[in-house]
Amino acid sequence: MIRYIKGTYTMQFENSIVVETGSGVGFEIFVHQGSPIYKHSEGDEIQVFTEMIVREDGMSLYGFHNKETLEFFRMLTTVSGIGPKGAMGILGSMPLSELKLAIAMGDVKSISKAQGVGKKTAERLVVELKDKVGAQDIDTETGEILSGGDFGGAAADDARSEAISALMSLGYARAEAFKAVSAVGDEGLTSEEYIKKALKALF
Repeated sequence: MIRYIKGTYTMQFENSIVVETGSGVGFEIFVHQGSPIYKHSEGDEIQVFTEMIVREDGMSLYGFHNKETLEFFRMLTTVSGIGPKGAMGILGSMPLSELKLAIAMGDVKSISKAQGVGKKTAERLVVELKDKVGAQDIDTETGEILSGGDFGGAAADDARSEAISALMSLGYARAEAFKAVSAVGDEGLTSEEYIKKALKALF
C-alpha cells in the first residue's frame, strides 16, 4: 500500500497532479478542489499522503496534504453510497473544520451542495458519522478533533441548528455562529430565542 509519495510536482490537471519520484516515475494523484496542495508550483518538492483504491478497471491514487484529511476521506468512504469520487467532492465543498461542524450539526443542506451528493446521501452521511464527529469537541480554527467535549448536544437540537443557519445567512462564519449558539446555556428554546441570545454574545 502506498501511504505517501515524495517527489517533484511536475504537472497539474483539472482534478489531479503528477508527482515524479527519484526513480523517474510520474504518479498521477487525484486531489480534491481547494486542497493546499494546489498552492505548490511546478518544480516544488512535495510530500502527498495517499490512499490507493484498487478496482477491476484499474488503480487510482487519491492525495491529501495531511494525515487528518486522509483519515477523514477514509471515514467518508465508509458511508453507504459514498465512493472515493463522492468523498473528494464533499472534501472540496468546504474547509475540513466546517465540514465537521456541518456533520455534527446535521446540516444536510450544506453537505448536499457538494458535487455528486444529493439530499438522501447527505442525510445518510449525517446519520452514520454524526456520533463519530459530534460526540467530541472540535477545534473550530484547525478542524482538529479534541477529546472530552460534548459536541453532539447542540447538533441534535433542531432549533439550535436553525439558529446557526440563520446567523450564517446574516454573514457570520459557520464556526463563529456555532460557537455563539452553543454558548447559550438554556435548553428547549425556539430558534428565534437562540438567535437573539447568540447575537448578544456576538456583539
